[in-house]
Amino acid sequence: MHGFAACIEQRRAGRWLPAAIALALLGGPAASAQQAVADPIPEAIVKGDLTVVLEPFVQAPRTDDPVPPGVGANDAVARIQYLLPVPGSKRLAFNDTRGVLYLTGPKGGEAGVYLDLRERDVGFSNARFPNESGFMGFAFHPHFAAAGEPGYGKLYTAFSATPASGVADFEERPGNVQESVVREWTAADPSADVFHGTSREVLRVGQFASNHNVGSIAFNPTAEESSDDFGLLYVGFGDGGGAHDPVDAGQNLATPLGAVARIDPLAAAAGRGYGIPPDNPFVGHAFAVEEIWAYGLRHPQQFSWDTDGRMFIADIGQDQIEEVNLGEAGGNYGWRLREGTFATGHEYRRRVGPVYPRPAADAREYLYPVAQYDHDEGFAVGGGYVYRGSAIPYLHGKYVFTDFPRGRVFAFDADRLDATELATIEELRLVVDGKEQDLVDIAGFPNTYRRGTRRVDARLGIDHDGELYLLSKGDGWVRKLVAHGLDVGADAARAYWTTRRNWAVCEDGDVVPRGEPCPACDEDGERASCE
Repeated sequence: MHGFAACIEQRRAGRWLPAAIALALLGGPAASAQQAVADPIPEAIVKGDLTVVLEPFVQAPRTDDPVPPGVGANDAVARIQYLLPVPGSKRLAFNDTRGVLYLTGPKGGEAGVYLDLRERDVGFSNARFPNESGFMGFAFHPHFAAAGEPGYGKLYTAFSATPASGVADFEERPGNVQESVVREWTAADPSADVFHGTSREVLRVGQFASNHNVGSIAFNPTAEESSDDFGLLYVGFGDGGGAHDPVDAGQNLATPLGAVARIDPLAAAAGRGYGIPPDNPFVGHAFAVEEIWAYGLRHPQQFSWDTDGRMFIADIGQDQIEEVNLGEAGGNYGWRLREGTFATGHEYRRRVGPVYPRPAADAREYLYPVAQYDHDEGFAVGGGYVYRGSAIPYLHGKYVFTDFPRGRVFAFDADRLDATELATIEELRLVVDGKEQDLVDIAGFPNTYRRGTRRVDARLGIDHDGELYLLSKGDGWVRKLVAHGLDVGADAARAYWTTRRNWAVCEDGDVVPRGEPCPACDEDGERASCE
């Protein structure tokens, strides 16, 4: 027996030990067996052919933190985090981690306040660490606009709260500095542009530190109504904070910290504000939190699904590696013993911070990333989406994501992932105001973590059609990604795109993936795809 199943058996038998002690008692690698890797990933990420235009879409109003700017509170214009479609309408919603949820139309322009957590008696607070806490995520139930369904009008928010505002379902301790809360809001009229209705608390997890808290919450948008996954809420929890996972939450199945949980928010029972899906991987396992769907994660702040059902989890690293993983029920992603495809100092009882080569054989069954980069390139992966929109054909099938502090936009080919090797990451070229520019030069602001540098805090959002938007905290702007070089006529487009690998140009200038047919014509000779 091996992997996470073996971990469960060790727990059941009462033999669970901290990783470093267990390795020593089992004859694990000696402290001197490995030296730190000086440069984990020497290959640089370069800008390639992929170029997009960033068009202004909507700017969030300026907001302020409850504490003065400092190490834990930089002076971002608006801490805009995610942009998502509102079911049953063409509206888009985006959140500011300082506590506000906005709505805007399909063409942007203006944003109106839909819900302000600061004005509700729910214990909301980002005062302990504004840079990394607050209103961290939201999700509309897939039946939000379906009258008569149990999920009608249901919206879920994830945010930081004061410990005094409630009792935690997990990790309720006297020394908690804040708590991560999932709350359900029931709108009386889902079509209204301002929330009116009721709310209740669904889930609360205590935290000993003020960072690495709750992040994205989401329903699987590819799940059919007949699917067992339909209407189930995924919740990402960081390892509880501090550095290097001081309480070993990542490898501890007795806590939801350092894991992605999966719950049924409409099935409150047995003193809980939610139900536990019976097909969760650890249901029935002694000493395991049954809400856990996957674990061994440091800070899975964002995740999304491709249209084929694959889940992509962006996990923010410690000092060395940023990674993107494929989600798998019951999967152990290795933290705090692994960072990307490398071992950490905890594996060898060595200094933590650097990474080390992995042992010849893993003592547990880990899942490793499909793509990763080191801190020569950026400092925190911001997550993203596999592009399945129609406006930028050359991005089709690419997982597009950001390094949010530096504001770089990356991509790799999600349709050609190979289990035997990591995906090659390419940086997108960004055109703003008619010229290619780096986002830090447009939306950068002083970086309180690294004095003398600038940061952007850029993340991606998505609309009903799968088109992508870039959100930058530095200036509070949401910008839409649009194609570059496609509106210059068929001859110019053909000249531009025939130089790009994997793409072909049709007679009328349409760009299609190489090997795929050009759009067919109907009986009148008109392109059917134009109708």
